[in-house]
Amino acid sequence: MHIGLIGGIGPAATDFYYRRLIRAFSQHQTPLDLTIVHADTPTLLQNLANNDINAQVSIYLNLTERLAAAGAGCVAITSIAGHFPIEAFKAVSPLPVIDMILEVRRAIDGRGFQRLGILGTRTVMETKLYGSVPSVSIVPPPGQDLDDVHEAYVAMAASGIVTNEQRSIFIRAGQTLLRGDAVQAIVLGGTDLALAFNEGHAPFPLIDCAAIHADAIEAFAKA
Repeated sequence: MHIGLIGGIGPAATDFYYRRLIRAFSQHQTPLDLTIVHADTPTLLQNLANNDINAQVSIYLNLTERLAAAGAGCVAITSIAGHFPIEAFKAVSPLPVIDMILEVRRAIDGRGFQRLGILGTRTVMETKLYGSVPSVSIVPPPGQDLDDVHEAYVAMAASGIVTNEQRSIFIRAGQTLLRGDAVQAIVLGGTDLALAFNEGHAPFPLIDCAAIHADAIEAFAKA
């Protein structure tokens, strides 16, 4: 199946999905058919801050129509923050939507966790991944740590690079959650966190939402 990705939010996350899908299809010796369209990070963040669901859905709808015209058979948004209007978008999308929030919930439900920390944008942390995983307690960073993580994440996502200072903020917040709140792992609640961590090398156990989503896209396209 021809895969359609709404990318650009942010550029590093788009690159992560692209490389992971290339590697997965190559390992199975299957040709990858893929089109990526670009959504604007500052516009998304403004719509997220204003909870302007209609404006963001309109953007996604326009981009998805372009993907459908290019021959795509499904669409996925390469951003967790970008999933804030996902239900409204799914209701009008001309293509099947591979919903990251749904896929992450399925992955968490199947792994026996009881208490998880989370890093990402303010909305993702404060809503505990949009309240989508009722089977576990999701704990955001406390106090100033939440503000620091949000600001570091937004700056990282916009630039497409991670600084040592930003990485240190994420690590400190994650370690604080592990010590003080007895969480079992840290949910990477932002796809651009692939810049700071990977599943093979991290200072704490991870649940990598971007990796879960990319693997679900691969599975859907091959079904």
